[in-house]
Amino acid sequence: MEKMRRFLVVAWIFFLIVGIPAQTATKSSKDESISVTSGKKSSVTIEKIEADVAEALTIIQEKHVDGKNLDYNELFKVMIDSMLHTLDPHSNYLDAKEFEQFRTEQQSQYFGIGATIGDLRDSSGKIIATYIKSTFDGSPAHRAGLRYGDKIVEVNGVSMLGKPFIEVRSHLRGPRGTVAKVVIERHGTGKRETVEIIRDVVSQPSIPEAYMIKPGVGYIAMTVGFNQTTYNEFRKAMDELKKRGMQYLILDLRNNGGGLVNQAFRVASTFLERGQVVFMQKGRYENSFGSFASDNAEPDRTPMVVLVNRNTASASEILAGALQDHDRALIVGEDTFGKGLVQNPFLLEYGSMLLLTIAKYQTPSGRLIQRDYSDGSLYDYYTNGGSLREERQNKPKGEESKTDLGRRVYSGGGIQPDVVVKPESVPIERARQQSRLLDPIFAFAMDLVYGKVQGFESYKVDRPIIFGYVLKPSDFPVTEQLFERFKKFASEKYGIPASIVDQEKEFVSRNLRSELVTAAYGSVTSFQVANDYDIQLKQALEMLPKAKELLAASLERRRDASSYR
Repeated sequence: MEKMRRFLVVAWIFFLIVGIPAQTATKSSKDESISVTSGKKSSVTIEKIEADVAEALTIIQEKHVDGKNLDYNELFKVMIDSMLHTLDPHSNYLDAKEFEQFRTEQQSQYFGIGATIGDLRDSSGKIIATYIKSTFDGSPAHRAGLRYGDKIVEVNGVSMLGKPFIEVRSHLRGPRGTVAKVVIERHGTGKRETVEIIRDVVSQPSIPEAYMIKPGVGYIAMTVGFNQTTYNEFRKAMDELKKRGMQYLILDLRNNGGGLVNQAFRVASTFLERGQVVFMQKGRYENSFGSFASDNAEPDRTPMVVLVNRNTASASEILAGALQDHDRALIVGEDTFGKGLVQNPFLLEYGSMLLLTIAKYQTPSGRLIQRDYSDGSLYDYYTNGGSLREERQNKPKGEESKTDLGRRVYSGGGIQPDVVVKPESVPIERARQQSRLLDPIFAFAMDLVYGKVQGFESYKVDRPIIFGYVLKPSDFPVTEQLFERFKKFASEKYGIPASIVDQEKEFVSRNLRSELVTAAYGSVTSFQVANDYDIQLKQALEMLPKAKELLAASLERRRDASSYR
């Protein structure tokens, strides 16, 4: 208790120093006092603050209505977080549990059974159960024979029926080497089986999908984040796509929230020549400033388009900014998030960690990526200023810079795309209407997969998942006859009018085919179905000739420049 109080006191002192911008603070090495100046000189010693905090904690414990149930870890976390967020929106404190999860995610893995799961609701909206949707290649769940449509009845003696999938997931995950005793009910037979699964490492690739989206065009989805395995995954994907005849590349950075900058640096260096700057840092901490340039003597010359959106942030913005500033790729999509602050980890007591902002990023042309956060509101920063923001009016407002070819780019608001393409959106009421169809689609798909829909036995998937499959248009087509059968199912089982199903024909066809592909080829391959309907991706495909012209102009400029040296 005494050690925890002392730790809280230190945090409170730090809060007093940094949390009041109008004041200045100095520390005397002789009397260990904090001098806080505001108009007149006064001195506050560590001993006085410690006494005040200790007294406050004692009063809270004795007098507060919930004082006996005081959670010191939560109190400490709130104090540190409040302190840090007076500085900037990206400095964070991670307690021991969060730090361990952070380290695991950085390694592109977690501990569990290795399956994707989802809820199924009845016509009233009540959760029936959680079901297996897919397993991962080589995962414990895959080795145990779990299949699409298996109902999760119990985990280690605890009933899972009626529970949301998030709660079920927490029971399935656990320390490596421990046993998850799972009772499942097979959708095909209705029989229950008990399966003992030993939890193990489950890979979470930072590149979930890479395939030939059309002849000569490779597609790499770098959408999860930059972890310790990202560059190696990227090199493997590039090698495989080139073996399949890739002549153009679409690199998808949408929803990539960043991560390890050295991984983004290595990906960027794949395409940039020796000496071309990837990014710059400006800070005051040791090794937090300077320029970082490619050292690649033989850069890749594949013409490329990079897809970005409002959730493209941090390290992914560094990658996109470097390729844009050097005219190495055409950027397509929306303005990125605008997170250009560098965090450094500092280990603390009790297994916790401080992620403290120590510098700011700049692109090769000198652009600051970070957008304004001076109003101090975290909510506004992450919503109205972030992924939920309205498009900025009268932009750009930041300082102007120029790419190598002289194209204008601007600071202070993330990376602005060369070609703006907004994602498809639907009104709220229609989105609610579509969400009503998800449960009947899942239920109908399970019946199809297990041969329960008369006349459509060819859709039955009576085999384990085939991983790494490249989808063909002929795989699981949603024909007019199949759509009509679903319409009848949705009406009879869920009371959804045929007129609504007709109105949402494309939505139904896309999601029904996605479910069938998930059952046969896994959840990763099912993303290929969504890509067929993606208007930003379609525009990226159309812009590939422009990307080739941009690359040619960039190479010509560098040849001309080298001839004058």
